[in-house]
Amino acid sequence: MSKKPKFQTPSGMHDILPGDYVYFQRVEKVCQEVADFYRFERIETPIAEQAELFLRSIGDATDIVEKQMYSFKTRGGDFLVLRPEGTASVARAFIEHGMNNLPQPVKLWHFGPFFRYERPQADRYRQFWQAGFEVLGEQSPVIDAQIIQLVCNIFKKLKFDDLIIEVNSIGCRHCRSYYKKLLVSYLKSRETSLCSDCRGRLKKNPLRVLDCKEEKCQRIYSQAPQMVDHLCDDCKSHFKQVLDFLDEIELPYNLNPYLVRGLDYYTKTVFEVHRRSKEGEPTLTLAGGGRYDGLIKLLGGKDTPGCGVACGIERIVSFMKEKPLKVSKHNTSKIFLAQLGSLAKKKSLVLVEKLREADIPVIEMLNKDTLKVQLSRANKMGVKYCLILGQKEALDSKIIVRDMESGGQKIIDADNIVKEIKKSLKKS
Repeated sequence: MSKKPKFQTPSGMHDILPGDYVYFQRVEKVCQEVADFYRFERIETPIAEQAELFLRSIGDATDIVEKQMYSFKTRGGDFLVLRPEGTASVARAFIEHGMNNLPQPVKLWHFGPFFRYERPQADRYRQFWQAGFEVLGEQSPVIDAQIIQLVCNIFKKLKFDDLIIEVNSIGCRHCRSYYKKLLVSYLKSRETSLCSDCRGRLKKNPLRVLDCKEEKCQRIYSQAPQMVDHLCDDCKSHFKQVLDFLDEIELPYNLNPYLVRGLDYYTKTVFEVHRRSKEGEPTLTLAGGGRYDGLIKLLGGKDTPGCGVACGIERIVSFMKEKPLKVSKHNTSKIFLAQLGSLAKKKSLVLVEKLREADIPVIEMLNKDTLKVQLSRANKMGVKYCLILGQKEALDSKIIVRDMESGGQKIIDADNIVKEIKKSLKKS
């Protein structure tokens, strides 16, 4: 039995190995293509932020703040956390850099790692990757629908089917205040049947009860009053328009009156996109988001509406592997450089740089000293041409160009090799 290595990844964290990284690259590429079409600009925020940013925005009674944040004090005494989500960081950057002075709305997207200390599960890690899209400075309900459409288009480009969209409205702070009283009144008489976490949530933030995954809690809140029945006129009108837009673009959705998401900054529209799993298994969330009209003001900026979505990359990659896409894992170069001898090796370094500068991909094995091994590898890789540089060719400033399909070969002056290769590649 092999001995375990002394050092391993921390619990709940994982290496992204080369075989997996091509999938991450594919997701990032699709996100970039969709972002470009909808005119989103990329932003990268620090991995570490001031703890107060998330305490204030996410809410101190949320699971993220109470249980899941990686927090630490710096030598200078600053209290920082590893970012648990992206929207608050983007909001902070929006305020700090005066983006409210830019033409509105400001559309930003990000792609990177985040951190939450939670129980590791399949495709759910303590260091995980997300792609996020944020629209700041526009309160029209058409933005809500377009954000949902955008994220669904990402999944369509990744060849995902069986998508399920769930939507709800959690109102604004005015109508939500009245609803909370109704909800608390309903839950109070059933408090002893709630899980211990939800009994605490009932005192601090009763809406979080509706986010509980415990079966006994789900049974209780499934009969609770529904937020959509108690929206103010403005929130009711906003939500109706969102649904009208989704109907117009023919995006099928389910109205889930108990969907609240897990962050305090959400207002009005909230949504999740799921992928239907195998029969008998629960659906799995690929993305979630909603509107956060009060966040910028809460963090000290001007009153600015916002709406956004975040996608879980590990789970997306896991689904991609079920039906693998044609992702190239290797250099697709048609050129292989084989060399023999110390002088040829030196000349090969120069030749590789010439080809790189000319944007001609080349595969080489400069670490090998046997010509037979190199030619065998070139043959297995199915390259079109092999450049052979031996000791004699290096002295004469010549290079042998072998056509790997026909077996024919010719000798070319080293100074003309780039021009000849370009000409040969154009013909092939």
